[in-house]
Amino acid sequence: MSAARNLQKALRPLARQVASPAVQRRTFVAAAGAVRAAAVSRAAAPVAKQQTRGVKTIDFAGHKEDVYERADWPVEKLQDYFKNDTLALIGYGSQGHGQGLNLRDNGINVIIGVRKDGKSWKDAIQDGWVPGKNLFEVDEAISKGTIIMNLLSDAAQSETWPHIKPQITKGKTLYFSHGFSPVFKDLTKVEVPTDVDVILCAPKGSGRTVRSLFKEGRGINSSFAVYQDVTGKAKEKAIAMGVAIGSGYLYETTFEKEVYSDLYGERGCLMGGIHGMFLAQYEVLRERGHSPSEAFNETVEEATQSLYPLIGAYGMDWMFDACSTTARRGAIDWTPKFKDALKPVFNNLYDSVKDGSETKRSLEYNSQPDYREKYEKELEEIRNLEIWRAGKAVRALRPENTK
Repeated sequence: MSAARNLQKALRPLARQVASPAVQRRTFVAAAGAVRAAAVSRAAAPVAKQQTRGVKTIDFAGHKEDVYERADWPVEKLQDYFKNDTLALIGYGSQGHGQGLNLRDNGINVIIGVRKDGKSWKDAIQDGWVPGKNLFEVDEAISKGTIIMNLLSDAAQSETWPHIKPQITKGKTLYFSHGFSPVFKDLTKVEVPTDVDVILCAPKGSGRTVRSLFKEGRGINSSFAVYQDVTGKAKEKAIAMGVAIGSGYLYETTFEKEVYSDLYGERGCLMGGIHGMFLAQYEVLRERGHSPSEAFNETVEEATQSLYPLIGAYGMDWMFDACSTTARRGAIDWTPKFKDALKPVFNNLYDSVKDGSETKRSLEYNSQPDYREKYEKELEEIRNLEIWRAGKAVRALRPENTK
């Protein structure tokens, strides 16, 4: 991408506009309907006008889907909808932290249920949850709750389910943020009660991002699904829960599709695949005599700081069009080569997700008593890879880090 580097200086003002609050606050609908127009004119639709829209049907490349926006559920409506409910949030990891604090800030009656005096209990107290008021041990929280938010880790859900299930009594609602446990019930043993609504809202990001986007006045995109509708109101409840935890817009899926796409994506382009590609390109550059700084800049820095933000804002075609003719020709020519090489790997990955192999692997590993120590050892190995040690030095040279 050396040819593209000549354009970086010219693209920096655009990149800053991409990251600007005015652009970030545009709703999904505005972006979906005007990606190409946005490349010519950055003017976002007036916020006041956006807030008046209801549920809308969007054409996604010829496929029409309903999209639900936060504007459909203002805070007053949320508070009224949940006025007779107590949301018992079980587990206070990344998602528990983000969703719980957002619910609290939205004025929803939410309580936390975790093991007393454990790490999560102490973390919750630091975040302002008060023992005996809105912080309880798990059993007491479930007994007080009408909507039980099971946000324990996948492995912990499997281990604790025999104890928790009898407490999910008729009239309560069971909420998940991942379809893992009920979908792979043959492995997890999470067989949900038959007399309660079972719903899902899955933010497309970490709990920390759920929280940070909410605090910025934005909202993360999320999927929602209904596994079991006993009351006839499960779908409406799932959408309301999605907005209450901090979603900006929501799209409908199923528990099965949510878990398949999630496990597949995080092992592929989102995390595993992208890290593997970074390592392969970096190592070839180093083996061919390039310095660590040059290899990192060509592999990671230019991608994450210059080009990927443009793809996220306007699409791959726009990014190609913004680069030099030399860079564009090479990228277009090599795309099918990479696709043909990688598609069999992605098909194998999807099969592994769908047949439960990935679930079995995760449950077996994460249920080991020393899994945290093993996991930390693996992370330490990644930290010590030359590419990420070089990256630490490169990041220190960014303007925002040299003040």
